[in-house]
Amino acid sequence: EEPFLAQARRIRDFGAGVVVMAFDEQGQADTTERKVAICARAYDLLTQKVGFPATDIIFDPNVLAVATGIAEHNGYAKAFVDALPLIKQRCPGVRISGGISNLSFSFRGNDVVREAMHSAFLLHAVRAGLDMGIVNAGQLAVYADIPADLLELVEDVLFDRRDDATDRLVAFAETVSGSGTKRVVDLSWREAPVAQRLSHALVHGIVDFIEADTEEARAVAARPLDVIEGPLMDGMKIVGDLFGSGKMFLPQVVKSARVMKRSVAYLEPFMEAEKQALLAAGGSAEADSGRRGNGRVVMATVKGDVHDIGKNIVGVVLGCNNYEVIDLGVMVPAKVILDTAVAEGADAVGLSGLITPSLDEMVAVAAEMQRRGLKLPLLIGGATTSRQHTAVRIAPAYDGTTVHVLDASRVVGVVSDLLDDDRAAELAIRNRSEQQELREAHEKRQQQPLLTLAQARANREQVSFDDLPVPAFTGLRVVRPELAELRAMIDWQFFFLAWELKGKYPAILEQPVARELYDDGNALLDQIIADGGLRAEGVYGFWPAAADGDDILIDVAAAGTAATVEPTVSAADGRLRLAMLRQQTTKPTGRPNRSLADYVAPAGDHLGAFAVAIHGADRLAAEYEARQDDYRAIMVKALADRLAEAFAEYVHLEARRAWFEPGSEPALEDLHAERFRGIRPAFGYPASPDHTEKRPLFDLVGAEQVGLGLTESFAMTPASAVSGIIFASPAARYFTVGRIGRDQVEDYAARRGMSVAEAERWLRPNLAYDPE
Repeated sequence: EEPFLAQARRIRDFGAGVVVMAFDEQGQADTTERKVAICARAYDLLTQKVGFPATDIIFDPNVLAVATGIAEHNGYAKAFVDALPLIKQRCPGVRISGGISNLSFSFRGNDVVREAMHSAFLLHAVRAGLDMGIVNAGQLAVYADIPADLLELVEDVLFDRRDDATDRLVAFAETVSGSGTKRVVDLSWREAPVAQRLSHALVHGIVDFIEADTEEARAVAARPLDVIEGPLMDGMKIVGDLFGSGKMFLPQVVKSARVMKRSVAYLEPFMEAEKQALLAAGGSAEADSGRRGNGRVVMATVKGDVHDIGKNIVGVVLGCNNYEVIDLGVMVPAKVILDTAVAEGADAVGLSGLITPSLDEMVAVAAEMQRRGLKLPLLIGGATTSRQHTAVRIAPAYDGTTVHVLDASRVVGVVSDLLDDDRAAELAIRNRSEQQELREAHEKRQQQPLLTLAQARANREQVSFDDLPVPAFTGLRVVRPELAELRAMIDWQFFFLAWELKGKYPAILEQPVARELYDDGNALLDQIIADGGLRAEGVYGFWPAAADGDDILIDVAAAGTAATVEPTVSAADGRLRLAMLRQQTTKPTGRPNRSLADYVAPAGDHLGAFAVAIHGADRLAAEYEARQDDYRAIMVKALADRLAEAFAEYVHLEARRAWFEPGSEPALEDLHAERFRGIRPAFGYPASPDHTEKRPLFDLVGAEQVGLGLTESFAMTPASAVSGIIFASPAARYFTVGRIGRDQVEDYAARRGMSVAEAERWLRPNLAYDPE
């Protein structure tokens, strides 16, 4: 109450009135009872302790969104209206306001429904005691002019009169456009011959009639396979051409693939029956049992890595261009990949990976292809891969053509060239020449001198430790936030990048494709939240810590226990040592050679750590895949990744509040732009590139006890997971360690208690020398 009273007194000193939201220590008021109770409490404080006239007080009891798909939200509008006369009775003289447009947030973009909801709600709220509202007055329907059928649907939602009220209003909303006119669904294409209807459905991603049309086409075709190789492939060829020319975007392509899969799934029982009939008649079904299309590609995320969104998207794009894709999934050993490629007669092999240890696994696959004498083209992709690494490390291990593919938009052109004899030869020559240039450029960079480790340490960042805040607790806390809380913190910019749509959020929403993708994502997120399809669970904590050279010593034994999760660290002196790396490249005068250890005081400091995850994405995606719905399968994983990053943001904010920023309420754009004190670097990223440090981190926070795990390459499971350490120093910043010398690797290996060869293995991308 003291901060509330202090702010109220300041407002009173200015002679201003005060607007009070119905929030307290437990959060926003969402029931009638809590709205009245919080307003009454605030009223007593303001009138009795601050001296506010009641007529200078405006309460906002929170207009909250309804028809969200979450059952608990169904009564929000009614709770607001019911609270109004009770607040007026308990707090005589006050005025009441509300942000009316919040009510209809679920129907953003649909002016017809939103205007009707606002108008109806205002009528009933004003009658109940609402004095003022925040609403676009130019977009208010006249209550008497609202069509009777729409008014009934709206008021059913507002007053929670039917269990299916939300579903009925959503169904109506789908029949009107955002501009306010009835949307006339153009079904003239349904009058075309069935082959054209199938093609149209594929190009436009329409699943509504696909099974009926597929059956109609099958009934007149000589064989079920003819439907696939005829109208379906005709449609997919158009999709491929449009995507290749930039006239169609990735989300639309994935929707087209969903239509294709539904149709093929319908035909599969008929094709199997045909095959069995041929066998029973003594014939051979081998030659006609399936289609090869333009080629066959075996794809996999390599051993030790669990990330597959990019690979799945590439697979869909190839499938839409008449390539048969054999997707082996994630964590796939080299032997399985290559045995499958040989057994299936693959025309190419594609490897994907997200974490840097996957790069070495790709080298191992290439070397095994060389040992087996294979000649198949090898495609390399994934967030951690690059043209340079492919040229320097992977291509030299294999005599066949090894090509780095930047993204899904390039893959069709590359594969098409690789599988054409003439173009393949030209591509191979050009590719080898480019890779040789990259190797030469890399060699020149490697020859650039570094500082010695001693010189780099002498140029460490000089940080003041006058302010060493003490966290509110030490030890661990388990956190299980509601997805709705995390949703509010999502950075949608990276959601669009996952779908290869470029542009700044929210401006990107002006693009129709981006807007449709965003709406689809939010609709699926509504459903996930309502159904509990995903859940968030993680842990964070604080410990006394001190810097010791380039190491950070964490006093695990001195920490209290704040939760049922316990650290699993075993250290003779009860302290965990985290070894940090230091920049060794020569810096301009006045620029330090940084290490994360620079941001911890030699004594009396603390360090935070966390590990969080979104659970259930693989299971939910598999359910959609079983329904031939790649679009939602990929969408689930993309949303889970965004929620995991939002979870990390949520935990970091909670940590800052508990440590040095009590009561902090930063704007969302400040969170996403990292305009706050402190950092939360993750192991395996530029400031601390060694993934193996995740092991002691996981032991420190007891990550396995809240459902997280590590693969042999130290990828986190589930895939939508984030972990790291938290620094409080105002000087702390993110940086890239970059190239390091042999002297630092040897020193680091000794501090970590590992062999130099093992340290070189895990730090290979950072080595400024060739260890072999």
